[in-house]
Amino acid sequence: MIKIEAIVREEKYEEVKEALARIHVNGMTVSQVMGCGTQHGYTEYVRGQEVEVNMLPKIKFEIVVSNEDWANKTIDAICQAAYTGEVGDGKIFTYKLNNAMKIRTRETGEKAINE
Repeated sequence: MIKIEAIVREEKYEEVKEALARIHVNGMTVSQVMGCGTQHGYTEYVRGQEVEVNMLPKIKFEIVVSNEDWANKTIDAICQAAYTGEVGDGKIFTYKLNNAMKIRTRETGEKAINE
């Protein structure tokens, strides 16, 4: 099992969600997060004072898939949907998972993440 965490631009939320639905990735957790990277933020004026805003709003998708093939398919879908070609498109992280458990049925492993 593999966990995929993708951090993307806020405005790409719907496009990424739809791309994942098209390849039948149904289970995911989505969070609004703040972060900074190469993009570094922007400068804004508040009450006449210059303020640097370096923590930008992003969307974080967390998805668990059963194998490498699904991971690659999921990552490709996210990359295509989230791409703008500009700094700040986001990052994708992958992790190997030891186990998962469905609380209701106590099923473990791949049975816990597959319907």
